[in-house]
Amino acid sequence: MLTFIYILASIIVLIIVLALIAPKKYHVNRSIVIQKPLPEVYHYLKFIKNQDHWSPWKKKDPNMKQTTVGVDGEIGFINKWEGNKDVGSGEQELTRLVENQIVESQLRFFKPWKSQSDAYIKVHKVDEDSTEVVWGFSGVNQMPSNIFFLFFNMDKTVGKDFEEGLESLKTILENR
Repeated sequence: MLTFIYILASIIVLIIVLALIAPKKYHVNRSIVIQKPLPEVYHYLKFIKNQDHWSPWKKKDPNMKQTTVGVDGEIGFINKWEGNKDVGSGEQELTRLVENQIVESQLRFFKPWKSQSDAYIKVHKVDEDSTEVVWGFSGVNQMPSNIFFLFFNMDKTVGKDFEEGLESLKTILENR
């Protein structure tokens, strides 16, 4: 019985130590330069539904069920999705727009696990005909689930999806 208590106590201590040293926050972003004027790029990006054309997650489940609330391109617009195991379910709410600068939204994931992230798309003028687009998101890893992030590289995994999405966005906008 005493051996069992020592083993159990050791496991609890290990979990506590791992939770304390595991990453508490995450931030992932990628950027690309698109050969289009900034106002044209921003106007396209402020509409959440346009993400259906370039989002890597839409490609992972083209049959995902989506519903919306509000007016796309305006603060408060919500896009809800329910998809396969690759995309799960959740919603994206448009929270802040600064004309020709930034589109911010809140991502709320319900499946495969509950989490919340702050997403953004920033645009910067490179020159009259070129715009840099920076796509990213950040959030907080709650304890003890943050232990998972000791073994999962968020930047590498999600960053790859961001790169794929930005390449698709570039193709779409430059061919318009």
